[in-house]
Amino acid sequence: MKYWTSVYWNRGAVRETNQDSLVVLQAMTLQGRVLMAAVCDGMGGADRGEWASGYLTEELITWFYDGLLKSVGKKKPLWVLRRLGERKVFQVQQKLYSYADARGLEMGTTMSLLVLWEKNYLLWHLGDSRIYRLAGRPQNKISLLTKDHVQGKNRLTKCVGSFGFFQPDFRMGVIGKRDAFLLCSDGFWHEMREEELGEILAPDGMTEERCNRRLREIGEAAVRRGEKDNLSAVYIGIRMDRERKRR
Repeated sequence: MKYWTSVYWNRGAVRETNQDSLVVLQAMTLQGRVLMAAVCDGMGGADRGEWASGYLTEELITWFYDGLLKSVGKKKPLWVLRRLGERKVFQVQQKLYSYADARGLEMGTTMSLLVLWEKNYLLWHLGDSRIYRLAGRPQNKISLLTKDHVQGKNRLTKCVGSFGFFQPDFRMGVIGKRDAFLLCSDGFWHEMREEELGEILAPDGMTEERCNRRLREIGEAAVRRGEKDNLSAVYIGIRMDRERKRR
């Protein structure tokens, strides 16, 4: 399989800084193409949320090249990849805790991390950013793959940061050839109904140019409806390998 991506990143109309951080990487290996995407939203009620989310994404980039790709190249099973992801989250949490404790700070960030490898998807999740799966025809539906770790509207119950280690939710499954994935921060989805997102971002007939425009339109609609948070999203479309398809 091949993947194409669209990204939306907006400070919004109120916040002075954007505490969201995004990363999208992909590489071709002897064992197939691997894609990693993540949305991390720094905690606005804590200290230096943009530092926490930025540091986590930098560490995930290092993990992609030094951990994930090497393990895929050695044909490691999926359960090993799961443990690698959990270990990286633990390491980042420990470093954020040490940094914050030495300075009398509290720091935290959400993490919605998705890995696509050939026919498989794996995700690790903490917080209230989200990962959706959009199925093309004949299903034509949107499914939420993550669970929000939040009380009320804004109080996170789990995150990556200086509050102790939380085991990330984990999920894996098989990618359909008409599927797409949406990763987004809470500012992007709060004011939008799930059905709206599914209809606007349905994968059938979607192109990168069209997707860029629709992500921007969703962000603008959310702001008009009263959203005051940062808004970020990553859309991943699936493109079948033509050579394999002919075979």
